[in-house]
Amino acid sequence: MAQLRQVNLSTKELPDKWYNIIPDLPEPLPMPMGDKQIQNLPKMLLGECLKQEFSQERWIDIPDELQSIYAQAGRPRPLFRALNLEKKLGTPAHMYYKSEFFSPTGSHKVNTALAQCYYAKKEGFERVTTETGAGQWGTALAYGSAMAGLKCTVYWVRSVYNWKADRLDLMKMFGAEVYASPSNKTECGRKLWEKDHNHNGSLGIAISEGLEDSLNDPKAVYTLGSVLNHVLLHQTIIGLETQKQFEVFGEYPDTVIACLGGGSNFGGFAIPFLGDVLTKGKKIHFIAAQTAAAPNLQGEYKYDYADYAEFTPQLKMYTLGHTKDMVPVKGDGLRYHGCSPILSLLRNKGYIDTVAYPTDEKHVFESAKLFVRAEGWLPAPESAYSVTCAIDEALKCKETGEKKVIAFNISGHGFLDIPGYKSILGF
Repeated sequence: MAQLRQVNLSTKELPDKWYNIIPDLPEPLPMPMGDKQIQNLPKMLLGECLKQEFSQERWIDIPDELQSIYAQAGRPRPLFRALNLEKKLGTPAHMYYKSEFFSPTGSHKVNTALAQCYYAKKEGFERVTTETGAGQWGTALAYGSAMAGLKCTVYWVRSVYNWKADRLDLMKMFGAEVYASPSNKTECGRKLWEKDHNHNGSLGIAISEGLEDSLNDPKAVYTLGSVLNHVLLHQTIIGLETQKQFEVFGEYPDTVIACLGGGSNFGGFAIPFLGDVLTKGKKIHFIAAQTAAAPNLQGEYKYDYADYAEFTPQLKMYTLGHTKDMVPVKGDGLRYHGCSPILSLLRNKGYIDTVAYPTDEKHVFESAKLFVRAEGWLPAPESAYSVTCAIDEALKCKETGEKKVIAFNISGHGFLDIPGYKSILGF
């Protein structure tokens, strides 16, 4: 009988609750700091998301209407056994990848975009604002806004905006207004833009622009694609599905891998498994794959702002500094100065390891090429880091003879990122 290559779930098996790891953390999550910024939080975030941000409930219901929207967006998503890749590598490891690239916009970001747009509509807002780095979050929010009947404004890190013309057009197809950041549309952006019209920008700057825009418009609300607790909460649907799928495969992961910028992708995939470690005594090796352009998990664990202009409260997290200048890379969704407070605490307690790959990205993109020629799926540049780490771990198993089960998340497809691959690989 042929080996099982794919497990999918029916829509009836779609999780009806998100998993909130906060009650299960090894110690209380440090609270944000900054009286003025904390007082402004109700003006910055959706009311329901603010409740979720500080909730101590282990399980939070996914509204029935939102479950239906998730189903329309193609959830659940398959878990694949990478049999071709295993054979090509000659590894005894069993390799599995979650296919978050099966979404209307091609990434996991739709999981929280749909949720936040759903709540924004319920709360009477007419427009959502945000930032984006690689463009996956901006595209997801543009899509979510279109589905909810909202207007959408995206501030996009200029160094990426300048080379992703097709993704820009896709955002506009969904009806979004998109500005290169820093822009001349906000006070904080204008100060940088006037000094240098070609400023590369950063996620921290773009976040400040999205926040400033929304704070000046009572009909608009800011929405965030990563870092905060409620965003990771929405993304746990990925890991929860994956757990059910591993039951069908009859295996359980020894190693869990995902790329990490701010933490939404890594958190969404890993947090349900981290919960198993914390509450059930499971033994799992967690690895966050990062770029050396922004190895925030190798930074300092301290309080820092989540944005350049200091609109946000200070969060206890691993950070490189909120004003740090970071060299652009093609996997630019990973180029962020700080990491989610939840994941930072777990990193600090020794539950999460990290590897940072060189900024030339040659090793990463060569691994992506190997993967696409074995499995047939082209990962987004950010997800190529996850693929690379999984391959590296599988090759270690080849050396040692260990038969580990390696699970990794492919958070997005690379169809609109071909120019980036071409610039590095030279084909």
